[in-house]
Amino acid sequence: MRIAQRAQRVEPFYVMELAKAASAMAAAAQPGDRPMLYLNIGEPDFTAPPQVQQAAERAIRDGRSQYTPATGLPALREAISGWYATRFGLDIDPARIVVTAGASAALQLACLALIEAGDEVLMPDPSYPCNRQFVQAAEGTAVLLPAGPAERFQLSAAQVQAAWGPATRGVLLASPSNPTGTSIARDELERIARLVRERGGVTLVDEIYLGLSFDDAYGHSALGLPDGLGDEVISINSFSKYFNMTGWRLGWLVLPPALVPAVERLAQNLFICASTIAQHAALACFEPDTLAEYERRRAEFKARRDYFIPELNRLGITVPVMPDGAFYAWADVSGLCARWGIPPQSSPDAGGSWALAFELMQRCQLATTPGRDFGVADPGRYLRFSTANAMTHLREAVARLEQAL
Repeated sequence: MRIAQRAQRVEPFYVMELAKAASAMAAAAQPGDRPMLYLNIGEPDFTAPPQVQQAAERAIRDGRSQYTPATGLPALREAISGWYATRFGLDIDPARIVVTAGASAALQLACLALIEAGDEVLMPDPSYPCNRQFVQAAEGTAVLLPAGPAERFQLSAAQVQAAWGPATRGVLLASPSNPTGTSIARDELERIARLVRERGGVTLVDEIYLGLSFDDAYGHSALGLPDGLGDEVISINSFSKYFNMTGWRLGWLVLPPALVPAVERLAQNLFICASTIAQHAALACFEPDTLAEYERRRAEFKARRDYFIPELNRLGITVPVMPDGAFYAWADVSGLCARWGIPPQSSPDAGGSWALAFELMQRCQLATTPGRDFGVADPGRYLRFSTANAMTHLREAVARLEQAL
């Protein structure tokens, strides 16, 4: 059978390959062995609150499972608009909001609506691997620009200006970012958006971790940029991270008004609509009691960050930039590799953080994610830890690392 070239160009999602290896190792454990600790997958350990689960049950019981408009339930679009008003002080017209089958569908729709064959989209290296695959699926090219600790692992306007070429269509940013948990400074984001506007390009911003911002200096939506820049931004968001609804597959886009009809047509043909039950359930996310629970959980994520990252630094596993959101630690493990005799990465699956990830599974029964997924500039230097885990597990992980060291 002939496989389309676009499918063959998509690389494996290596975090899942590591997860399979960790699960196989855990399954082979003997009675009395230490259990595997999973600090590898970027999924909240919290599930949807009871109010959300009950809303789903009511929708099923009442038979409210028919197709919704392709843009989503009007009541849900209104509720999302209200959240922007109360949380960020933004007046977002519900007509600009399109509810999607997860943030993945949101980004796919945006890319298909905006990217032509041969277009280039500038992105930071490191960045979430699936984002560049969506660009590629739309027959564009993701151009990764190295962004190190000095830039908070984010693009600068100077980098964008220097890299912009005849084929450049725009930029795809993430704030806060996976894998680093860092956000773009508001003034730098404004400079990038202005530069993109001057060149007639598009600014896409992945904001799926925005609800899990811990620092008021960074916890602002790109939709609030001044001088109409925010009205031109395409924002991708999700119910998966802050709202703890990963498997419900529900997200949304905020679009410039002129782009809504094109995205609606694509959504009608590709998805019909997002899950109706999930949409009815998501309405309960915005009830006062539910939002209070989400804020309690956000505080717990922050407490985990505030414990775990200083402990990594104490052990010499350096996190060069304190994450201001999400639930990740992007750690420089070059020192640990040297200490354990692991050579620098010489190929995608040899040495560096890739080899270290397997070593941590063997020595510490600790599953992590090597940098291979997230870029090509220096993947062997960094390892991602997910702190979306109970504090007891994080403390045990630190104890095991300390013992191994």
